[in-house]
Amino acid sequence: MTRWLAPCDAARVKATRGDADQALLIKVALGALAGPAIVLDAELRVVAATAAAETLLGGALPLGVSAPKLLCGEAVERPMAEALAAGRAVTTTIPRPRAGGGERVVRVRTVPLPGLDGDGGGDGDAGAGPGARRPTGWILLLDEAWASTDSPDAPVLFHGMWTRDPAMKRLFRLIEKVAAGSANVLVRGETGAGKELVARAVHALSPRGQGPFSAINCAALPPTLLESELFGHVRGAFTGAVRDSLGTFRAASGGTLFLDEVAELPLELQAKLLRAVETRTVLPVGATEVVPIDVRLVSATHRSLRAEVAAGRFRADLMYRLRVVPLFLPPLRLRPGDITLLAERAVDELNARGGRRIERISQGARKLLEGHDWPGNVRELRNVLEYAYAIGEGPILVEADLPPELVSPEAQGSELVLSANRPPPADVVVRSARSAAEATRIRRALERAGGHRDRAARSLGLSRSTLWRRMRELGLA
Repeated sequence: MTRWLAPCDAARVKATRGDADQALLIKVALGALAGPAIVLDAELRVVAATAAAETLLGGALPLGVSAPKLLCGEAVERPMAEALAAGRAVTTTIPRPRAGGGERVVRVRTVPLPGLDGDGGGDGDAGAGPGARRPTGWILLLDEAWASTDSPDAPVLFHGMWTRDPAMKRLFRLIEKVAAGSANVLVRGETGAGKELVARAVHALSPRGQGPFSAINCAALPPTLLESELFGHVRGAFTGAVRDSLGTFRAASGGTLFLDEVAELPLELQAKLLRAVETRTVLPVGATEVVPIDVRLVSATHRSLRAEVAAGRFRADLMYRLRVVPLFLPPLRLRPGDITLLAERAVDELNARGGRRIERISQGARKLLEGHDWPGNVRELRNVLEYAYAIGEGPILVEADLPPELVSPEAQGSELVLSANRPPPADVVVRSARSAAEATRIRRALERAGGHRDRAARSLGLSRSTLWRRMRELGLA
């Protein structure tokens, strides 16, 4: 027997379903932007929680429950609960049980939702400062912290290098061992991977750590100037030499000299460097007498010195002198677990400068960062975060904040090829980037619509004729 609903009952059922669908949509959207997150009202009760937050906290989060009671329980130390009650933002950690037993540590960042005029937000809260309005609610951003650095996956900081990758941690242990000796070190690693940080760590941990650390990029100077920079010169040795110069070898006396991109040294300078290493003396340009030196050499290259020797571009005897202890620095693409870690540390540094404050990297942006090959390694990652910090707005770094080449690898092919001594006008660069981004949006809309242009046009908010015209202009038709 079919039960018929009165019109008003049917309307209520439809409205209830609509409210449920809307709540689910908001929950999914919040999760896509903020990942594990909980929304609280002014009374600190849970009004929404993402699925990722429930997974991280180990169970469902019932609506209306008090967040301090739920998250802090009966703990004596309650920094999060106390800060929320006082209307202050805070970053802290709370312990939570794991599903399979044991305990995990969850980091919580509390972000206040500002009060609005006429919203009934209440009187100023004394805990938030004179005249401050009480927040209308809070967003709690969650992620997993680490209870102990003894955990195999725990992140560690080693002389400016963050990692949770086992290969990097093994490298750190090697650096500690190598630093204790006096042997010359060769650091092999790709551009932007952090070779100078490794060299500085070797220096800082060595008996020479209190001495000077000098660095020179062998690829950055012409041979004539490089010789003077390395070995020094006397006054009058060449035009412009108005006074004596020590050079980096003597400037690093008692400490460490870092020769970056040593494979770029011209052959004639390699012979002079070999003599300096063997005799522990240098002959300044224009001088007639050698000068004793006391330095430890740490060299670096992104090329294989053995391959350079085989190609006749590098002296074998010099290679053996420099490559006494080789250290290999893994590229960022081989340690994907470090990408988000390094991105978060870069965001923290950018936040410390002031201006925009990023509280969270959205899950979509994380996936793009983790899916990129990073040919420029850590340096490229930092540049990408600088770009996103400057371009985006608001407390969450989203996909649209990232450069076009990350959002759409196809965008790289549309970059203008221009002469190095004639940089493109700013408006040309902007138009090129916008066209690449628009082409990507159209391609994806067509893919999602199964090639149906009507549906793709509707999803883009365009008419079919406008879509067709833009496709022709962008070379997609």
